[in-house]
Amino acid sequence: MTDNQLKKTPLHDQHVALGGKMVPFAGYEMPVQYPLGIRGEHMAVRQSAGLFDVSHMGEFEVRGPDALALVQRISINDAAGLGVGQVQYSAMCNVEGGIIDDLTILRFEDRFLLVVNAACKDGDWAWVTEQSAGFDVRLADQSDDTGLLALQGPSSAAVLGMVAPTLDLDGLGYYRFDTAEVAGVDAIVARMGYTGEDGFEIYAPSDRTEQLWSALLAAGEGSGIQPAGLGSRDSLRLEVGFALYGNDLDDAHTPLESRLGWITKLDKGEFVGRDAIALQKERGVPSRLIGLRLTERGFPRAGYPVLHGGTKVGELTSGTVSPCLGVGIAMGRVQPELAAVGTELTIDVRGKAIGAVVESPPFYKDGSVRR
Repeated sequence: MTDNQLKKTPLHDQHVALGGKMVPFAGYEMPVQYPLGIRGEHMAVRQSAGLFDVSHMGEFEVRGPDALALVQRISINDAAGLGVGQVQYSAMCNVEGGIIDDLTILRFEDRFLLVVNAACKDGDWAWVTEQSAGFDVRLADQSDDTGLLALQGPSSAAVLGMVAPTLDLDGLGYYRFDTAEVAGVDAIVARMGYTGEDGFEIYAPSDRTEQLWSALLAAGEGSGIQPAGLGSRDSLRLEVGFALYGNDLDDAHTPLESRLGWITKLDKGEFVGRDAIALQKERGVPSRLIGLRLTERGFPRAGYPVLHGGTKVGELTSGTVSPCLGVGIAMGRVQPELAAVGTELTIDVRGKAIGAVVESPPFYKDGSVRR
């Protein structure tokens, strides 16, 4: 795909004006970093606040008498107990149990909103549409009409409060959402994020996103807020062990292999992939997704081989040097008998064997996230 074919979010001109380094990502031209740099943006989120443009994500609306029934069919989690104003993390699987995508589900009084990954949204839309056959539902792909900002960091509530005075921030719990006027824009505000810090994801009409972005940066200027790009978003999520679809999650591995057994509700009734996942649970998984902390100096990257006794037993799916911890951290897949916490392994880093130990994420445990 050429640069001319890449899509642009409503904030493209803002990113360029702020000196964002623009790169292709999931069919969009997105900022990987700004002049402050990835480490600076990362630390701003940990210490104060960062503002991310995630308008490239997909949003699908599900309405109608069978809306819940369809969500239950395509989701591995149990949405039946979701209250109005609640958010749920889940995943969609194919009939073999492989993960099609992970997603969040927002429960409104009269509908559900499915929020999916940018790189998967075309395939996800086709899948949801296919699965809706026989259900009395109305589907709407609202991705192009929706702008989405992620305000993250310990100062995020104070910043948001300056431009959303009617929003009850004290009463808005983790993985809960409400509607409110934010900087003069009617928005949906969910307390959640991908960084391990307190934060919010703010949905608004795409043509009002620039107004929100500018107002939030202005409101947070005294708190040290920084615009933040894809690079720091990745290092932040890896420090707290959040999986990234396309790296740590894919359609060749089930939720049980991918540290998502906790959201896989086999007892809720039928859903796509249930039989294959239940059979795997009975027989045992062929691999497990693990966290690894390097015990020697080195920079782990996705694709590097994981060794045990000099023999390859898996490979890394994500890796970086943690800005907060100062050590290499990674996620990867290994044989299940080597997945126990404390197991000593080595990583082949460009031909050099670097020591590592299996660790249960989060690696960084001092985030401000409200549970």
